[in-house]
Amino acid sequence: MIDHARDLVSVREATERLLTAAAKLDNASVAEPSRLPGWTRGHVLAHLARNADALVNVLEGRPMYPSAGTRDADIERDAPRHLDAQLADVRESAARFQEVGTAPADWSRTVTLRNGVTDAAARVPFRRWVEVELHHVDLGIGYDLEDLPAEFVERETDFLAERFTGHPDVPPTRLTDGTRAWSTGREAEVPDVTVTGPAPELLGWLAGRRDGAGLTVAGGPLPPLPPL
Repeated sequence: MIDHARDLVSVREATERLLTAAAKLDNASVAEPSRLPGWTRGHVLAHLARNADALVNVLEGRPMYPSAGTRDADIERDAPRHLDAQLADVRESAARFQEVGTAPADWSRTVTLRNGVTDAAARVPFRRWVEVELHHVDLGIGYDLEDLPAEFVERETDFLAERFTGHPDVPPTRLTDGTRAWSTGREAEVPDVTVTGPAPELLGWLAGRRDGAGLTVAGGPLPPLPPL
């Protein structure tokens, strides 16, 4: 069972780590490229703030974003701001998310996210945790996949392996870090490919943050993954 209250604590802790690290930047470095193609660090911070507000919308029964165009326009609008404004926005929007997340609610209900995706309300805090942790890595300020909490790495690997399970463009694939194993891709009794490597490398490949160079592949080439 998903423990949304525990995940909210993890979100708060991850947000504080990000804000503490980002506070060491300056206005010039906020305008520099992040690790995400085409985005500055300001874009990443703006997205984090707007995503918190979007997930508040989800939990309160409104559309996550009015439209894809509005989402993108809001990020572009907010990306050029100075560091102090960026940090204040991330902190204040995070507080709004925590306030809604701790209010009494039916956490077993189904909510609607972007592009018609549905999920249990109880998983929304974990989804926010994913945003904060991976985008902290994307800022490129000294926090990397190897620094992520072990519980987060395992749960996000579970989530992404499940997401690609049954996908017609991904061959039957076994993933293992030497201790744990996951299956993904098309259903089959025996996998076509086995991908082995450290847990952060597996997550980095699944999440589109690494190219898989740190992984060992048996049975064929490393499968290309569809966009998240």
